Amino acid sequence: MLIAGSEYTSQMSKPRELAEYKTVNELGGLEYLKAEYHRQTFSRHTHKGYSCGVISTGAQRFLRNGTRHIAPENSIVLVNHDEVHDGHSATDYGWSYQAIYPLPDQLSQIQREAGLSLQGSIYFPSPVVEDPELVGLFRLAFNHLNHSDNRLLRETLLYTALLKLIQRHASVRPELPDLSGVRPRMELVRQFLEDQPAADVSLEDLARLSGVSVFHLIRQFQACFGLPPHAYQIQARLRLAKRLIRAGEPLAGAAAQAGFHDQSHLNRHFKKALGVTPGQFARCQNSS
Repeated sequence: MLIAGSEYTSQMSKPRELAEYKTVNELGGLEYLKAEYHRQTFSRHTHKGYSCGVISTGAQRFLRNGTRHIAPENSIVLVNHDEVHDGHSATDYGWSYQAIYPLPDQLSQIQREAGLSLQGSIYFPSPVVEDPELVGLFRLAFNHLNHSDNRLLRETLLYTALLKLIQRHASVRPELPDLSGVRPRMELVRQFLEDQPAADVSLEDLARLSGVSVFHLIRQFQACFGLPPHAYQIQARLRLAKRLIRAGEPLAGAAAQAGFHDQSHLNRHFKKALGVTPGQFARCQNSS
């Protein structure tokens, strides 16, 4: 496991900050995080996949869709894909958890193969779920991810846990009416930022692309996606940097290609969003 921070000689002196972030092969590839945090504070960020985490010790306080929640020990934290959230400790002694980040296509495939009747994008309405049996299933799956080399067993456990999660706690994502026609315009901006995250683009450029004023662009984009354009661009750049690092790109090169000023700039945003540094992320990929 990679140590995020300092290692202490005395268990009674200061709490440890530990984090392991890697991609496992099961179900076509899943991002997996195992962490023990005390001082870590996650900035507002998004994931392309869903976030499904089991709190092992302590409690986590987090924002999801503008509302604050607390996830206690032995609960499951659920964040939908592209949903803005953050996170920090809700206790004086930190929190620890394990999480996976299945992509929408992966959950949809499980849903289809199981013959479930959900029509539309899978959505988890409850940010915090207390389901002892499901917690046990996820912990068993996580334990085998860490200690078993039997891929068939690991994949079966993950599939079973995710299927029960969908069956018990998923619904269809509610679609908000777009009476003013704003969302298609903002979707053009969002797609540009996704396709060209490293581009040195101005607000005026994006306003011309969307056909609205700069003032309305900022307000309408945040209303649609939960982040202003510059913050969304940072998330898109982080996703590109992750892909480059996985492909073996040196950290300085990944930072430059993803549009960050330098490696230090990448480090700061990477740690605030993922809970590990780019270097730690790279070493996890190499050891997985």
